[in-house]
Amino acid sequence: MTTDRLTVALVRGVRGLKGTVRVELLTDRPEERFTVGAHLYPEGGSEPLVIEEASAVGDGPGWWLRFAGVHDRDGADALRDVYLEIDDPHEAPEAGRWLWHQLVGLPVRGTDGADLGSIIDIYRAGGAEVFVVRGPRGELDVPGVSGIVVELAPDKGHMTVDLEALSLDARPVEDDSYVRPRDRRPHKQPKPKPGAKAAGDAKPGTAAATPRPRAKPRAVAQRDRTARPAGPKPASTDADSPDG
Repeated sequence: MTTDRLTVALVRGVRGLKGTVRVELLTDRPEERFTVGAHLYPEGGSEPLVIEEASAVGDGPGWWLRFAGVHDRDGADALRDVYLEIDDPHEAPEAGRWLWHQLVGLPVRGTDGADLGSIIDIYRAGGAEVFVVRGPRGELDVPGVSGIVVELAPDKGHMTVDLEALSLDARPVEDDSYVRPRDRRPHKQPKPKPGAKAAGDAKPGTAAATPRPRAKPRAVAQRDRTARPAGPKPASTDADSPDG
């Protein structure tokens, strides 16, 4: 993506035959970003998609969007797994909030002064930001809630974490079998068309259909998300609420 854009959505699915897509939200302001007439850009693209219709999904997460010039299922399906961006409006964030990418690289220390490394990524789970911190102790998921994050102070150049509380709530993710909440969505297999044979039933000499690769989870980049001030500790840190 270009440095003067913010990522606001990821196209996750298609509805009906008239070009409607379902997007995963990567913005805290969908009502402002997805207005009729607004321009969204496919990641890295120069030609905008102009929103013709937009509404929140009533029975699940995300929003329904339809774009000018995309009026059939084939056109909508071509957008599947594509990140959508907006021109950076350069809005001043609310006091005490920061865009996620502004926090990447921020040094992290314990209340005893121990070096924990720096923030390399952020995602949202259980209603709170989770900071991915990499450093001398390995890589840790640090819930951004009071009692764990003592101070989030980019203006001072650091985030301070209570190590005792961290040892109870943050899990080391050195193990390859550990999957973060944001990446736990099951990858849906494409439904076979009526009368189509399974890949294993393909006739000799014919190529089996190759499933569409899923969009790769992108780094925090310049996502249209803001880090919230640390709030109360969630009732359960295992609550799974993927970003979007």
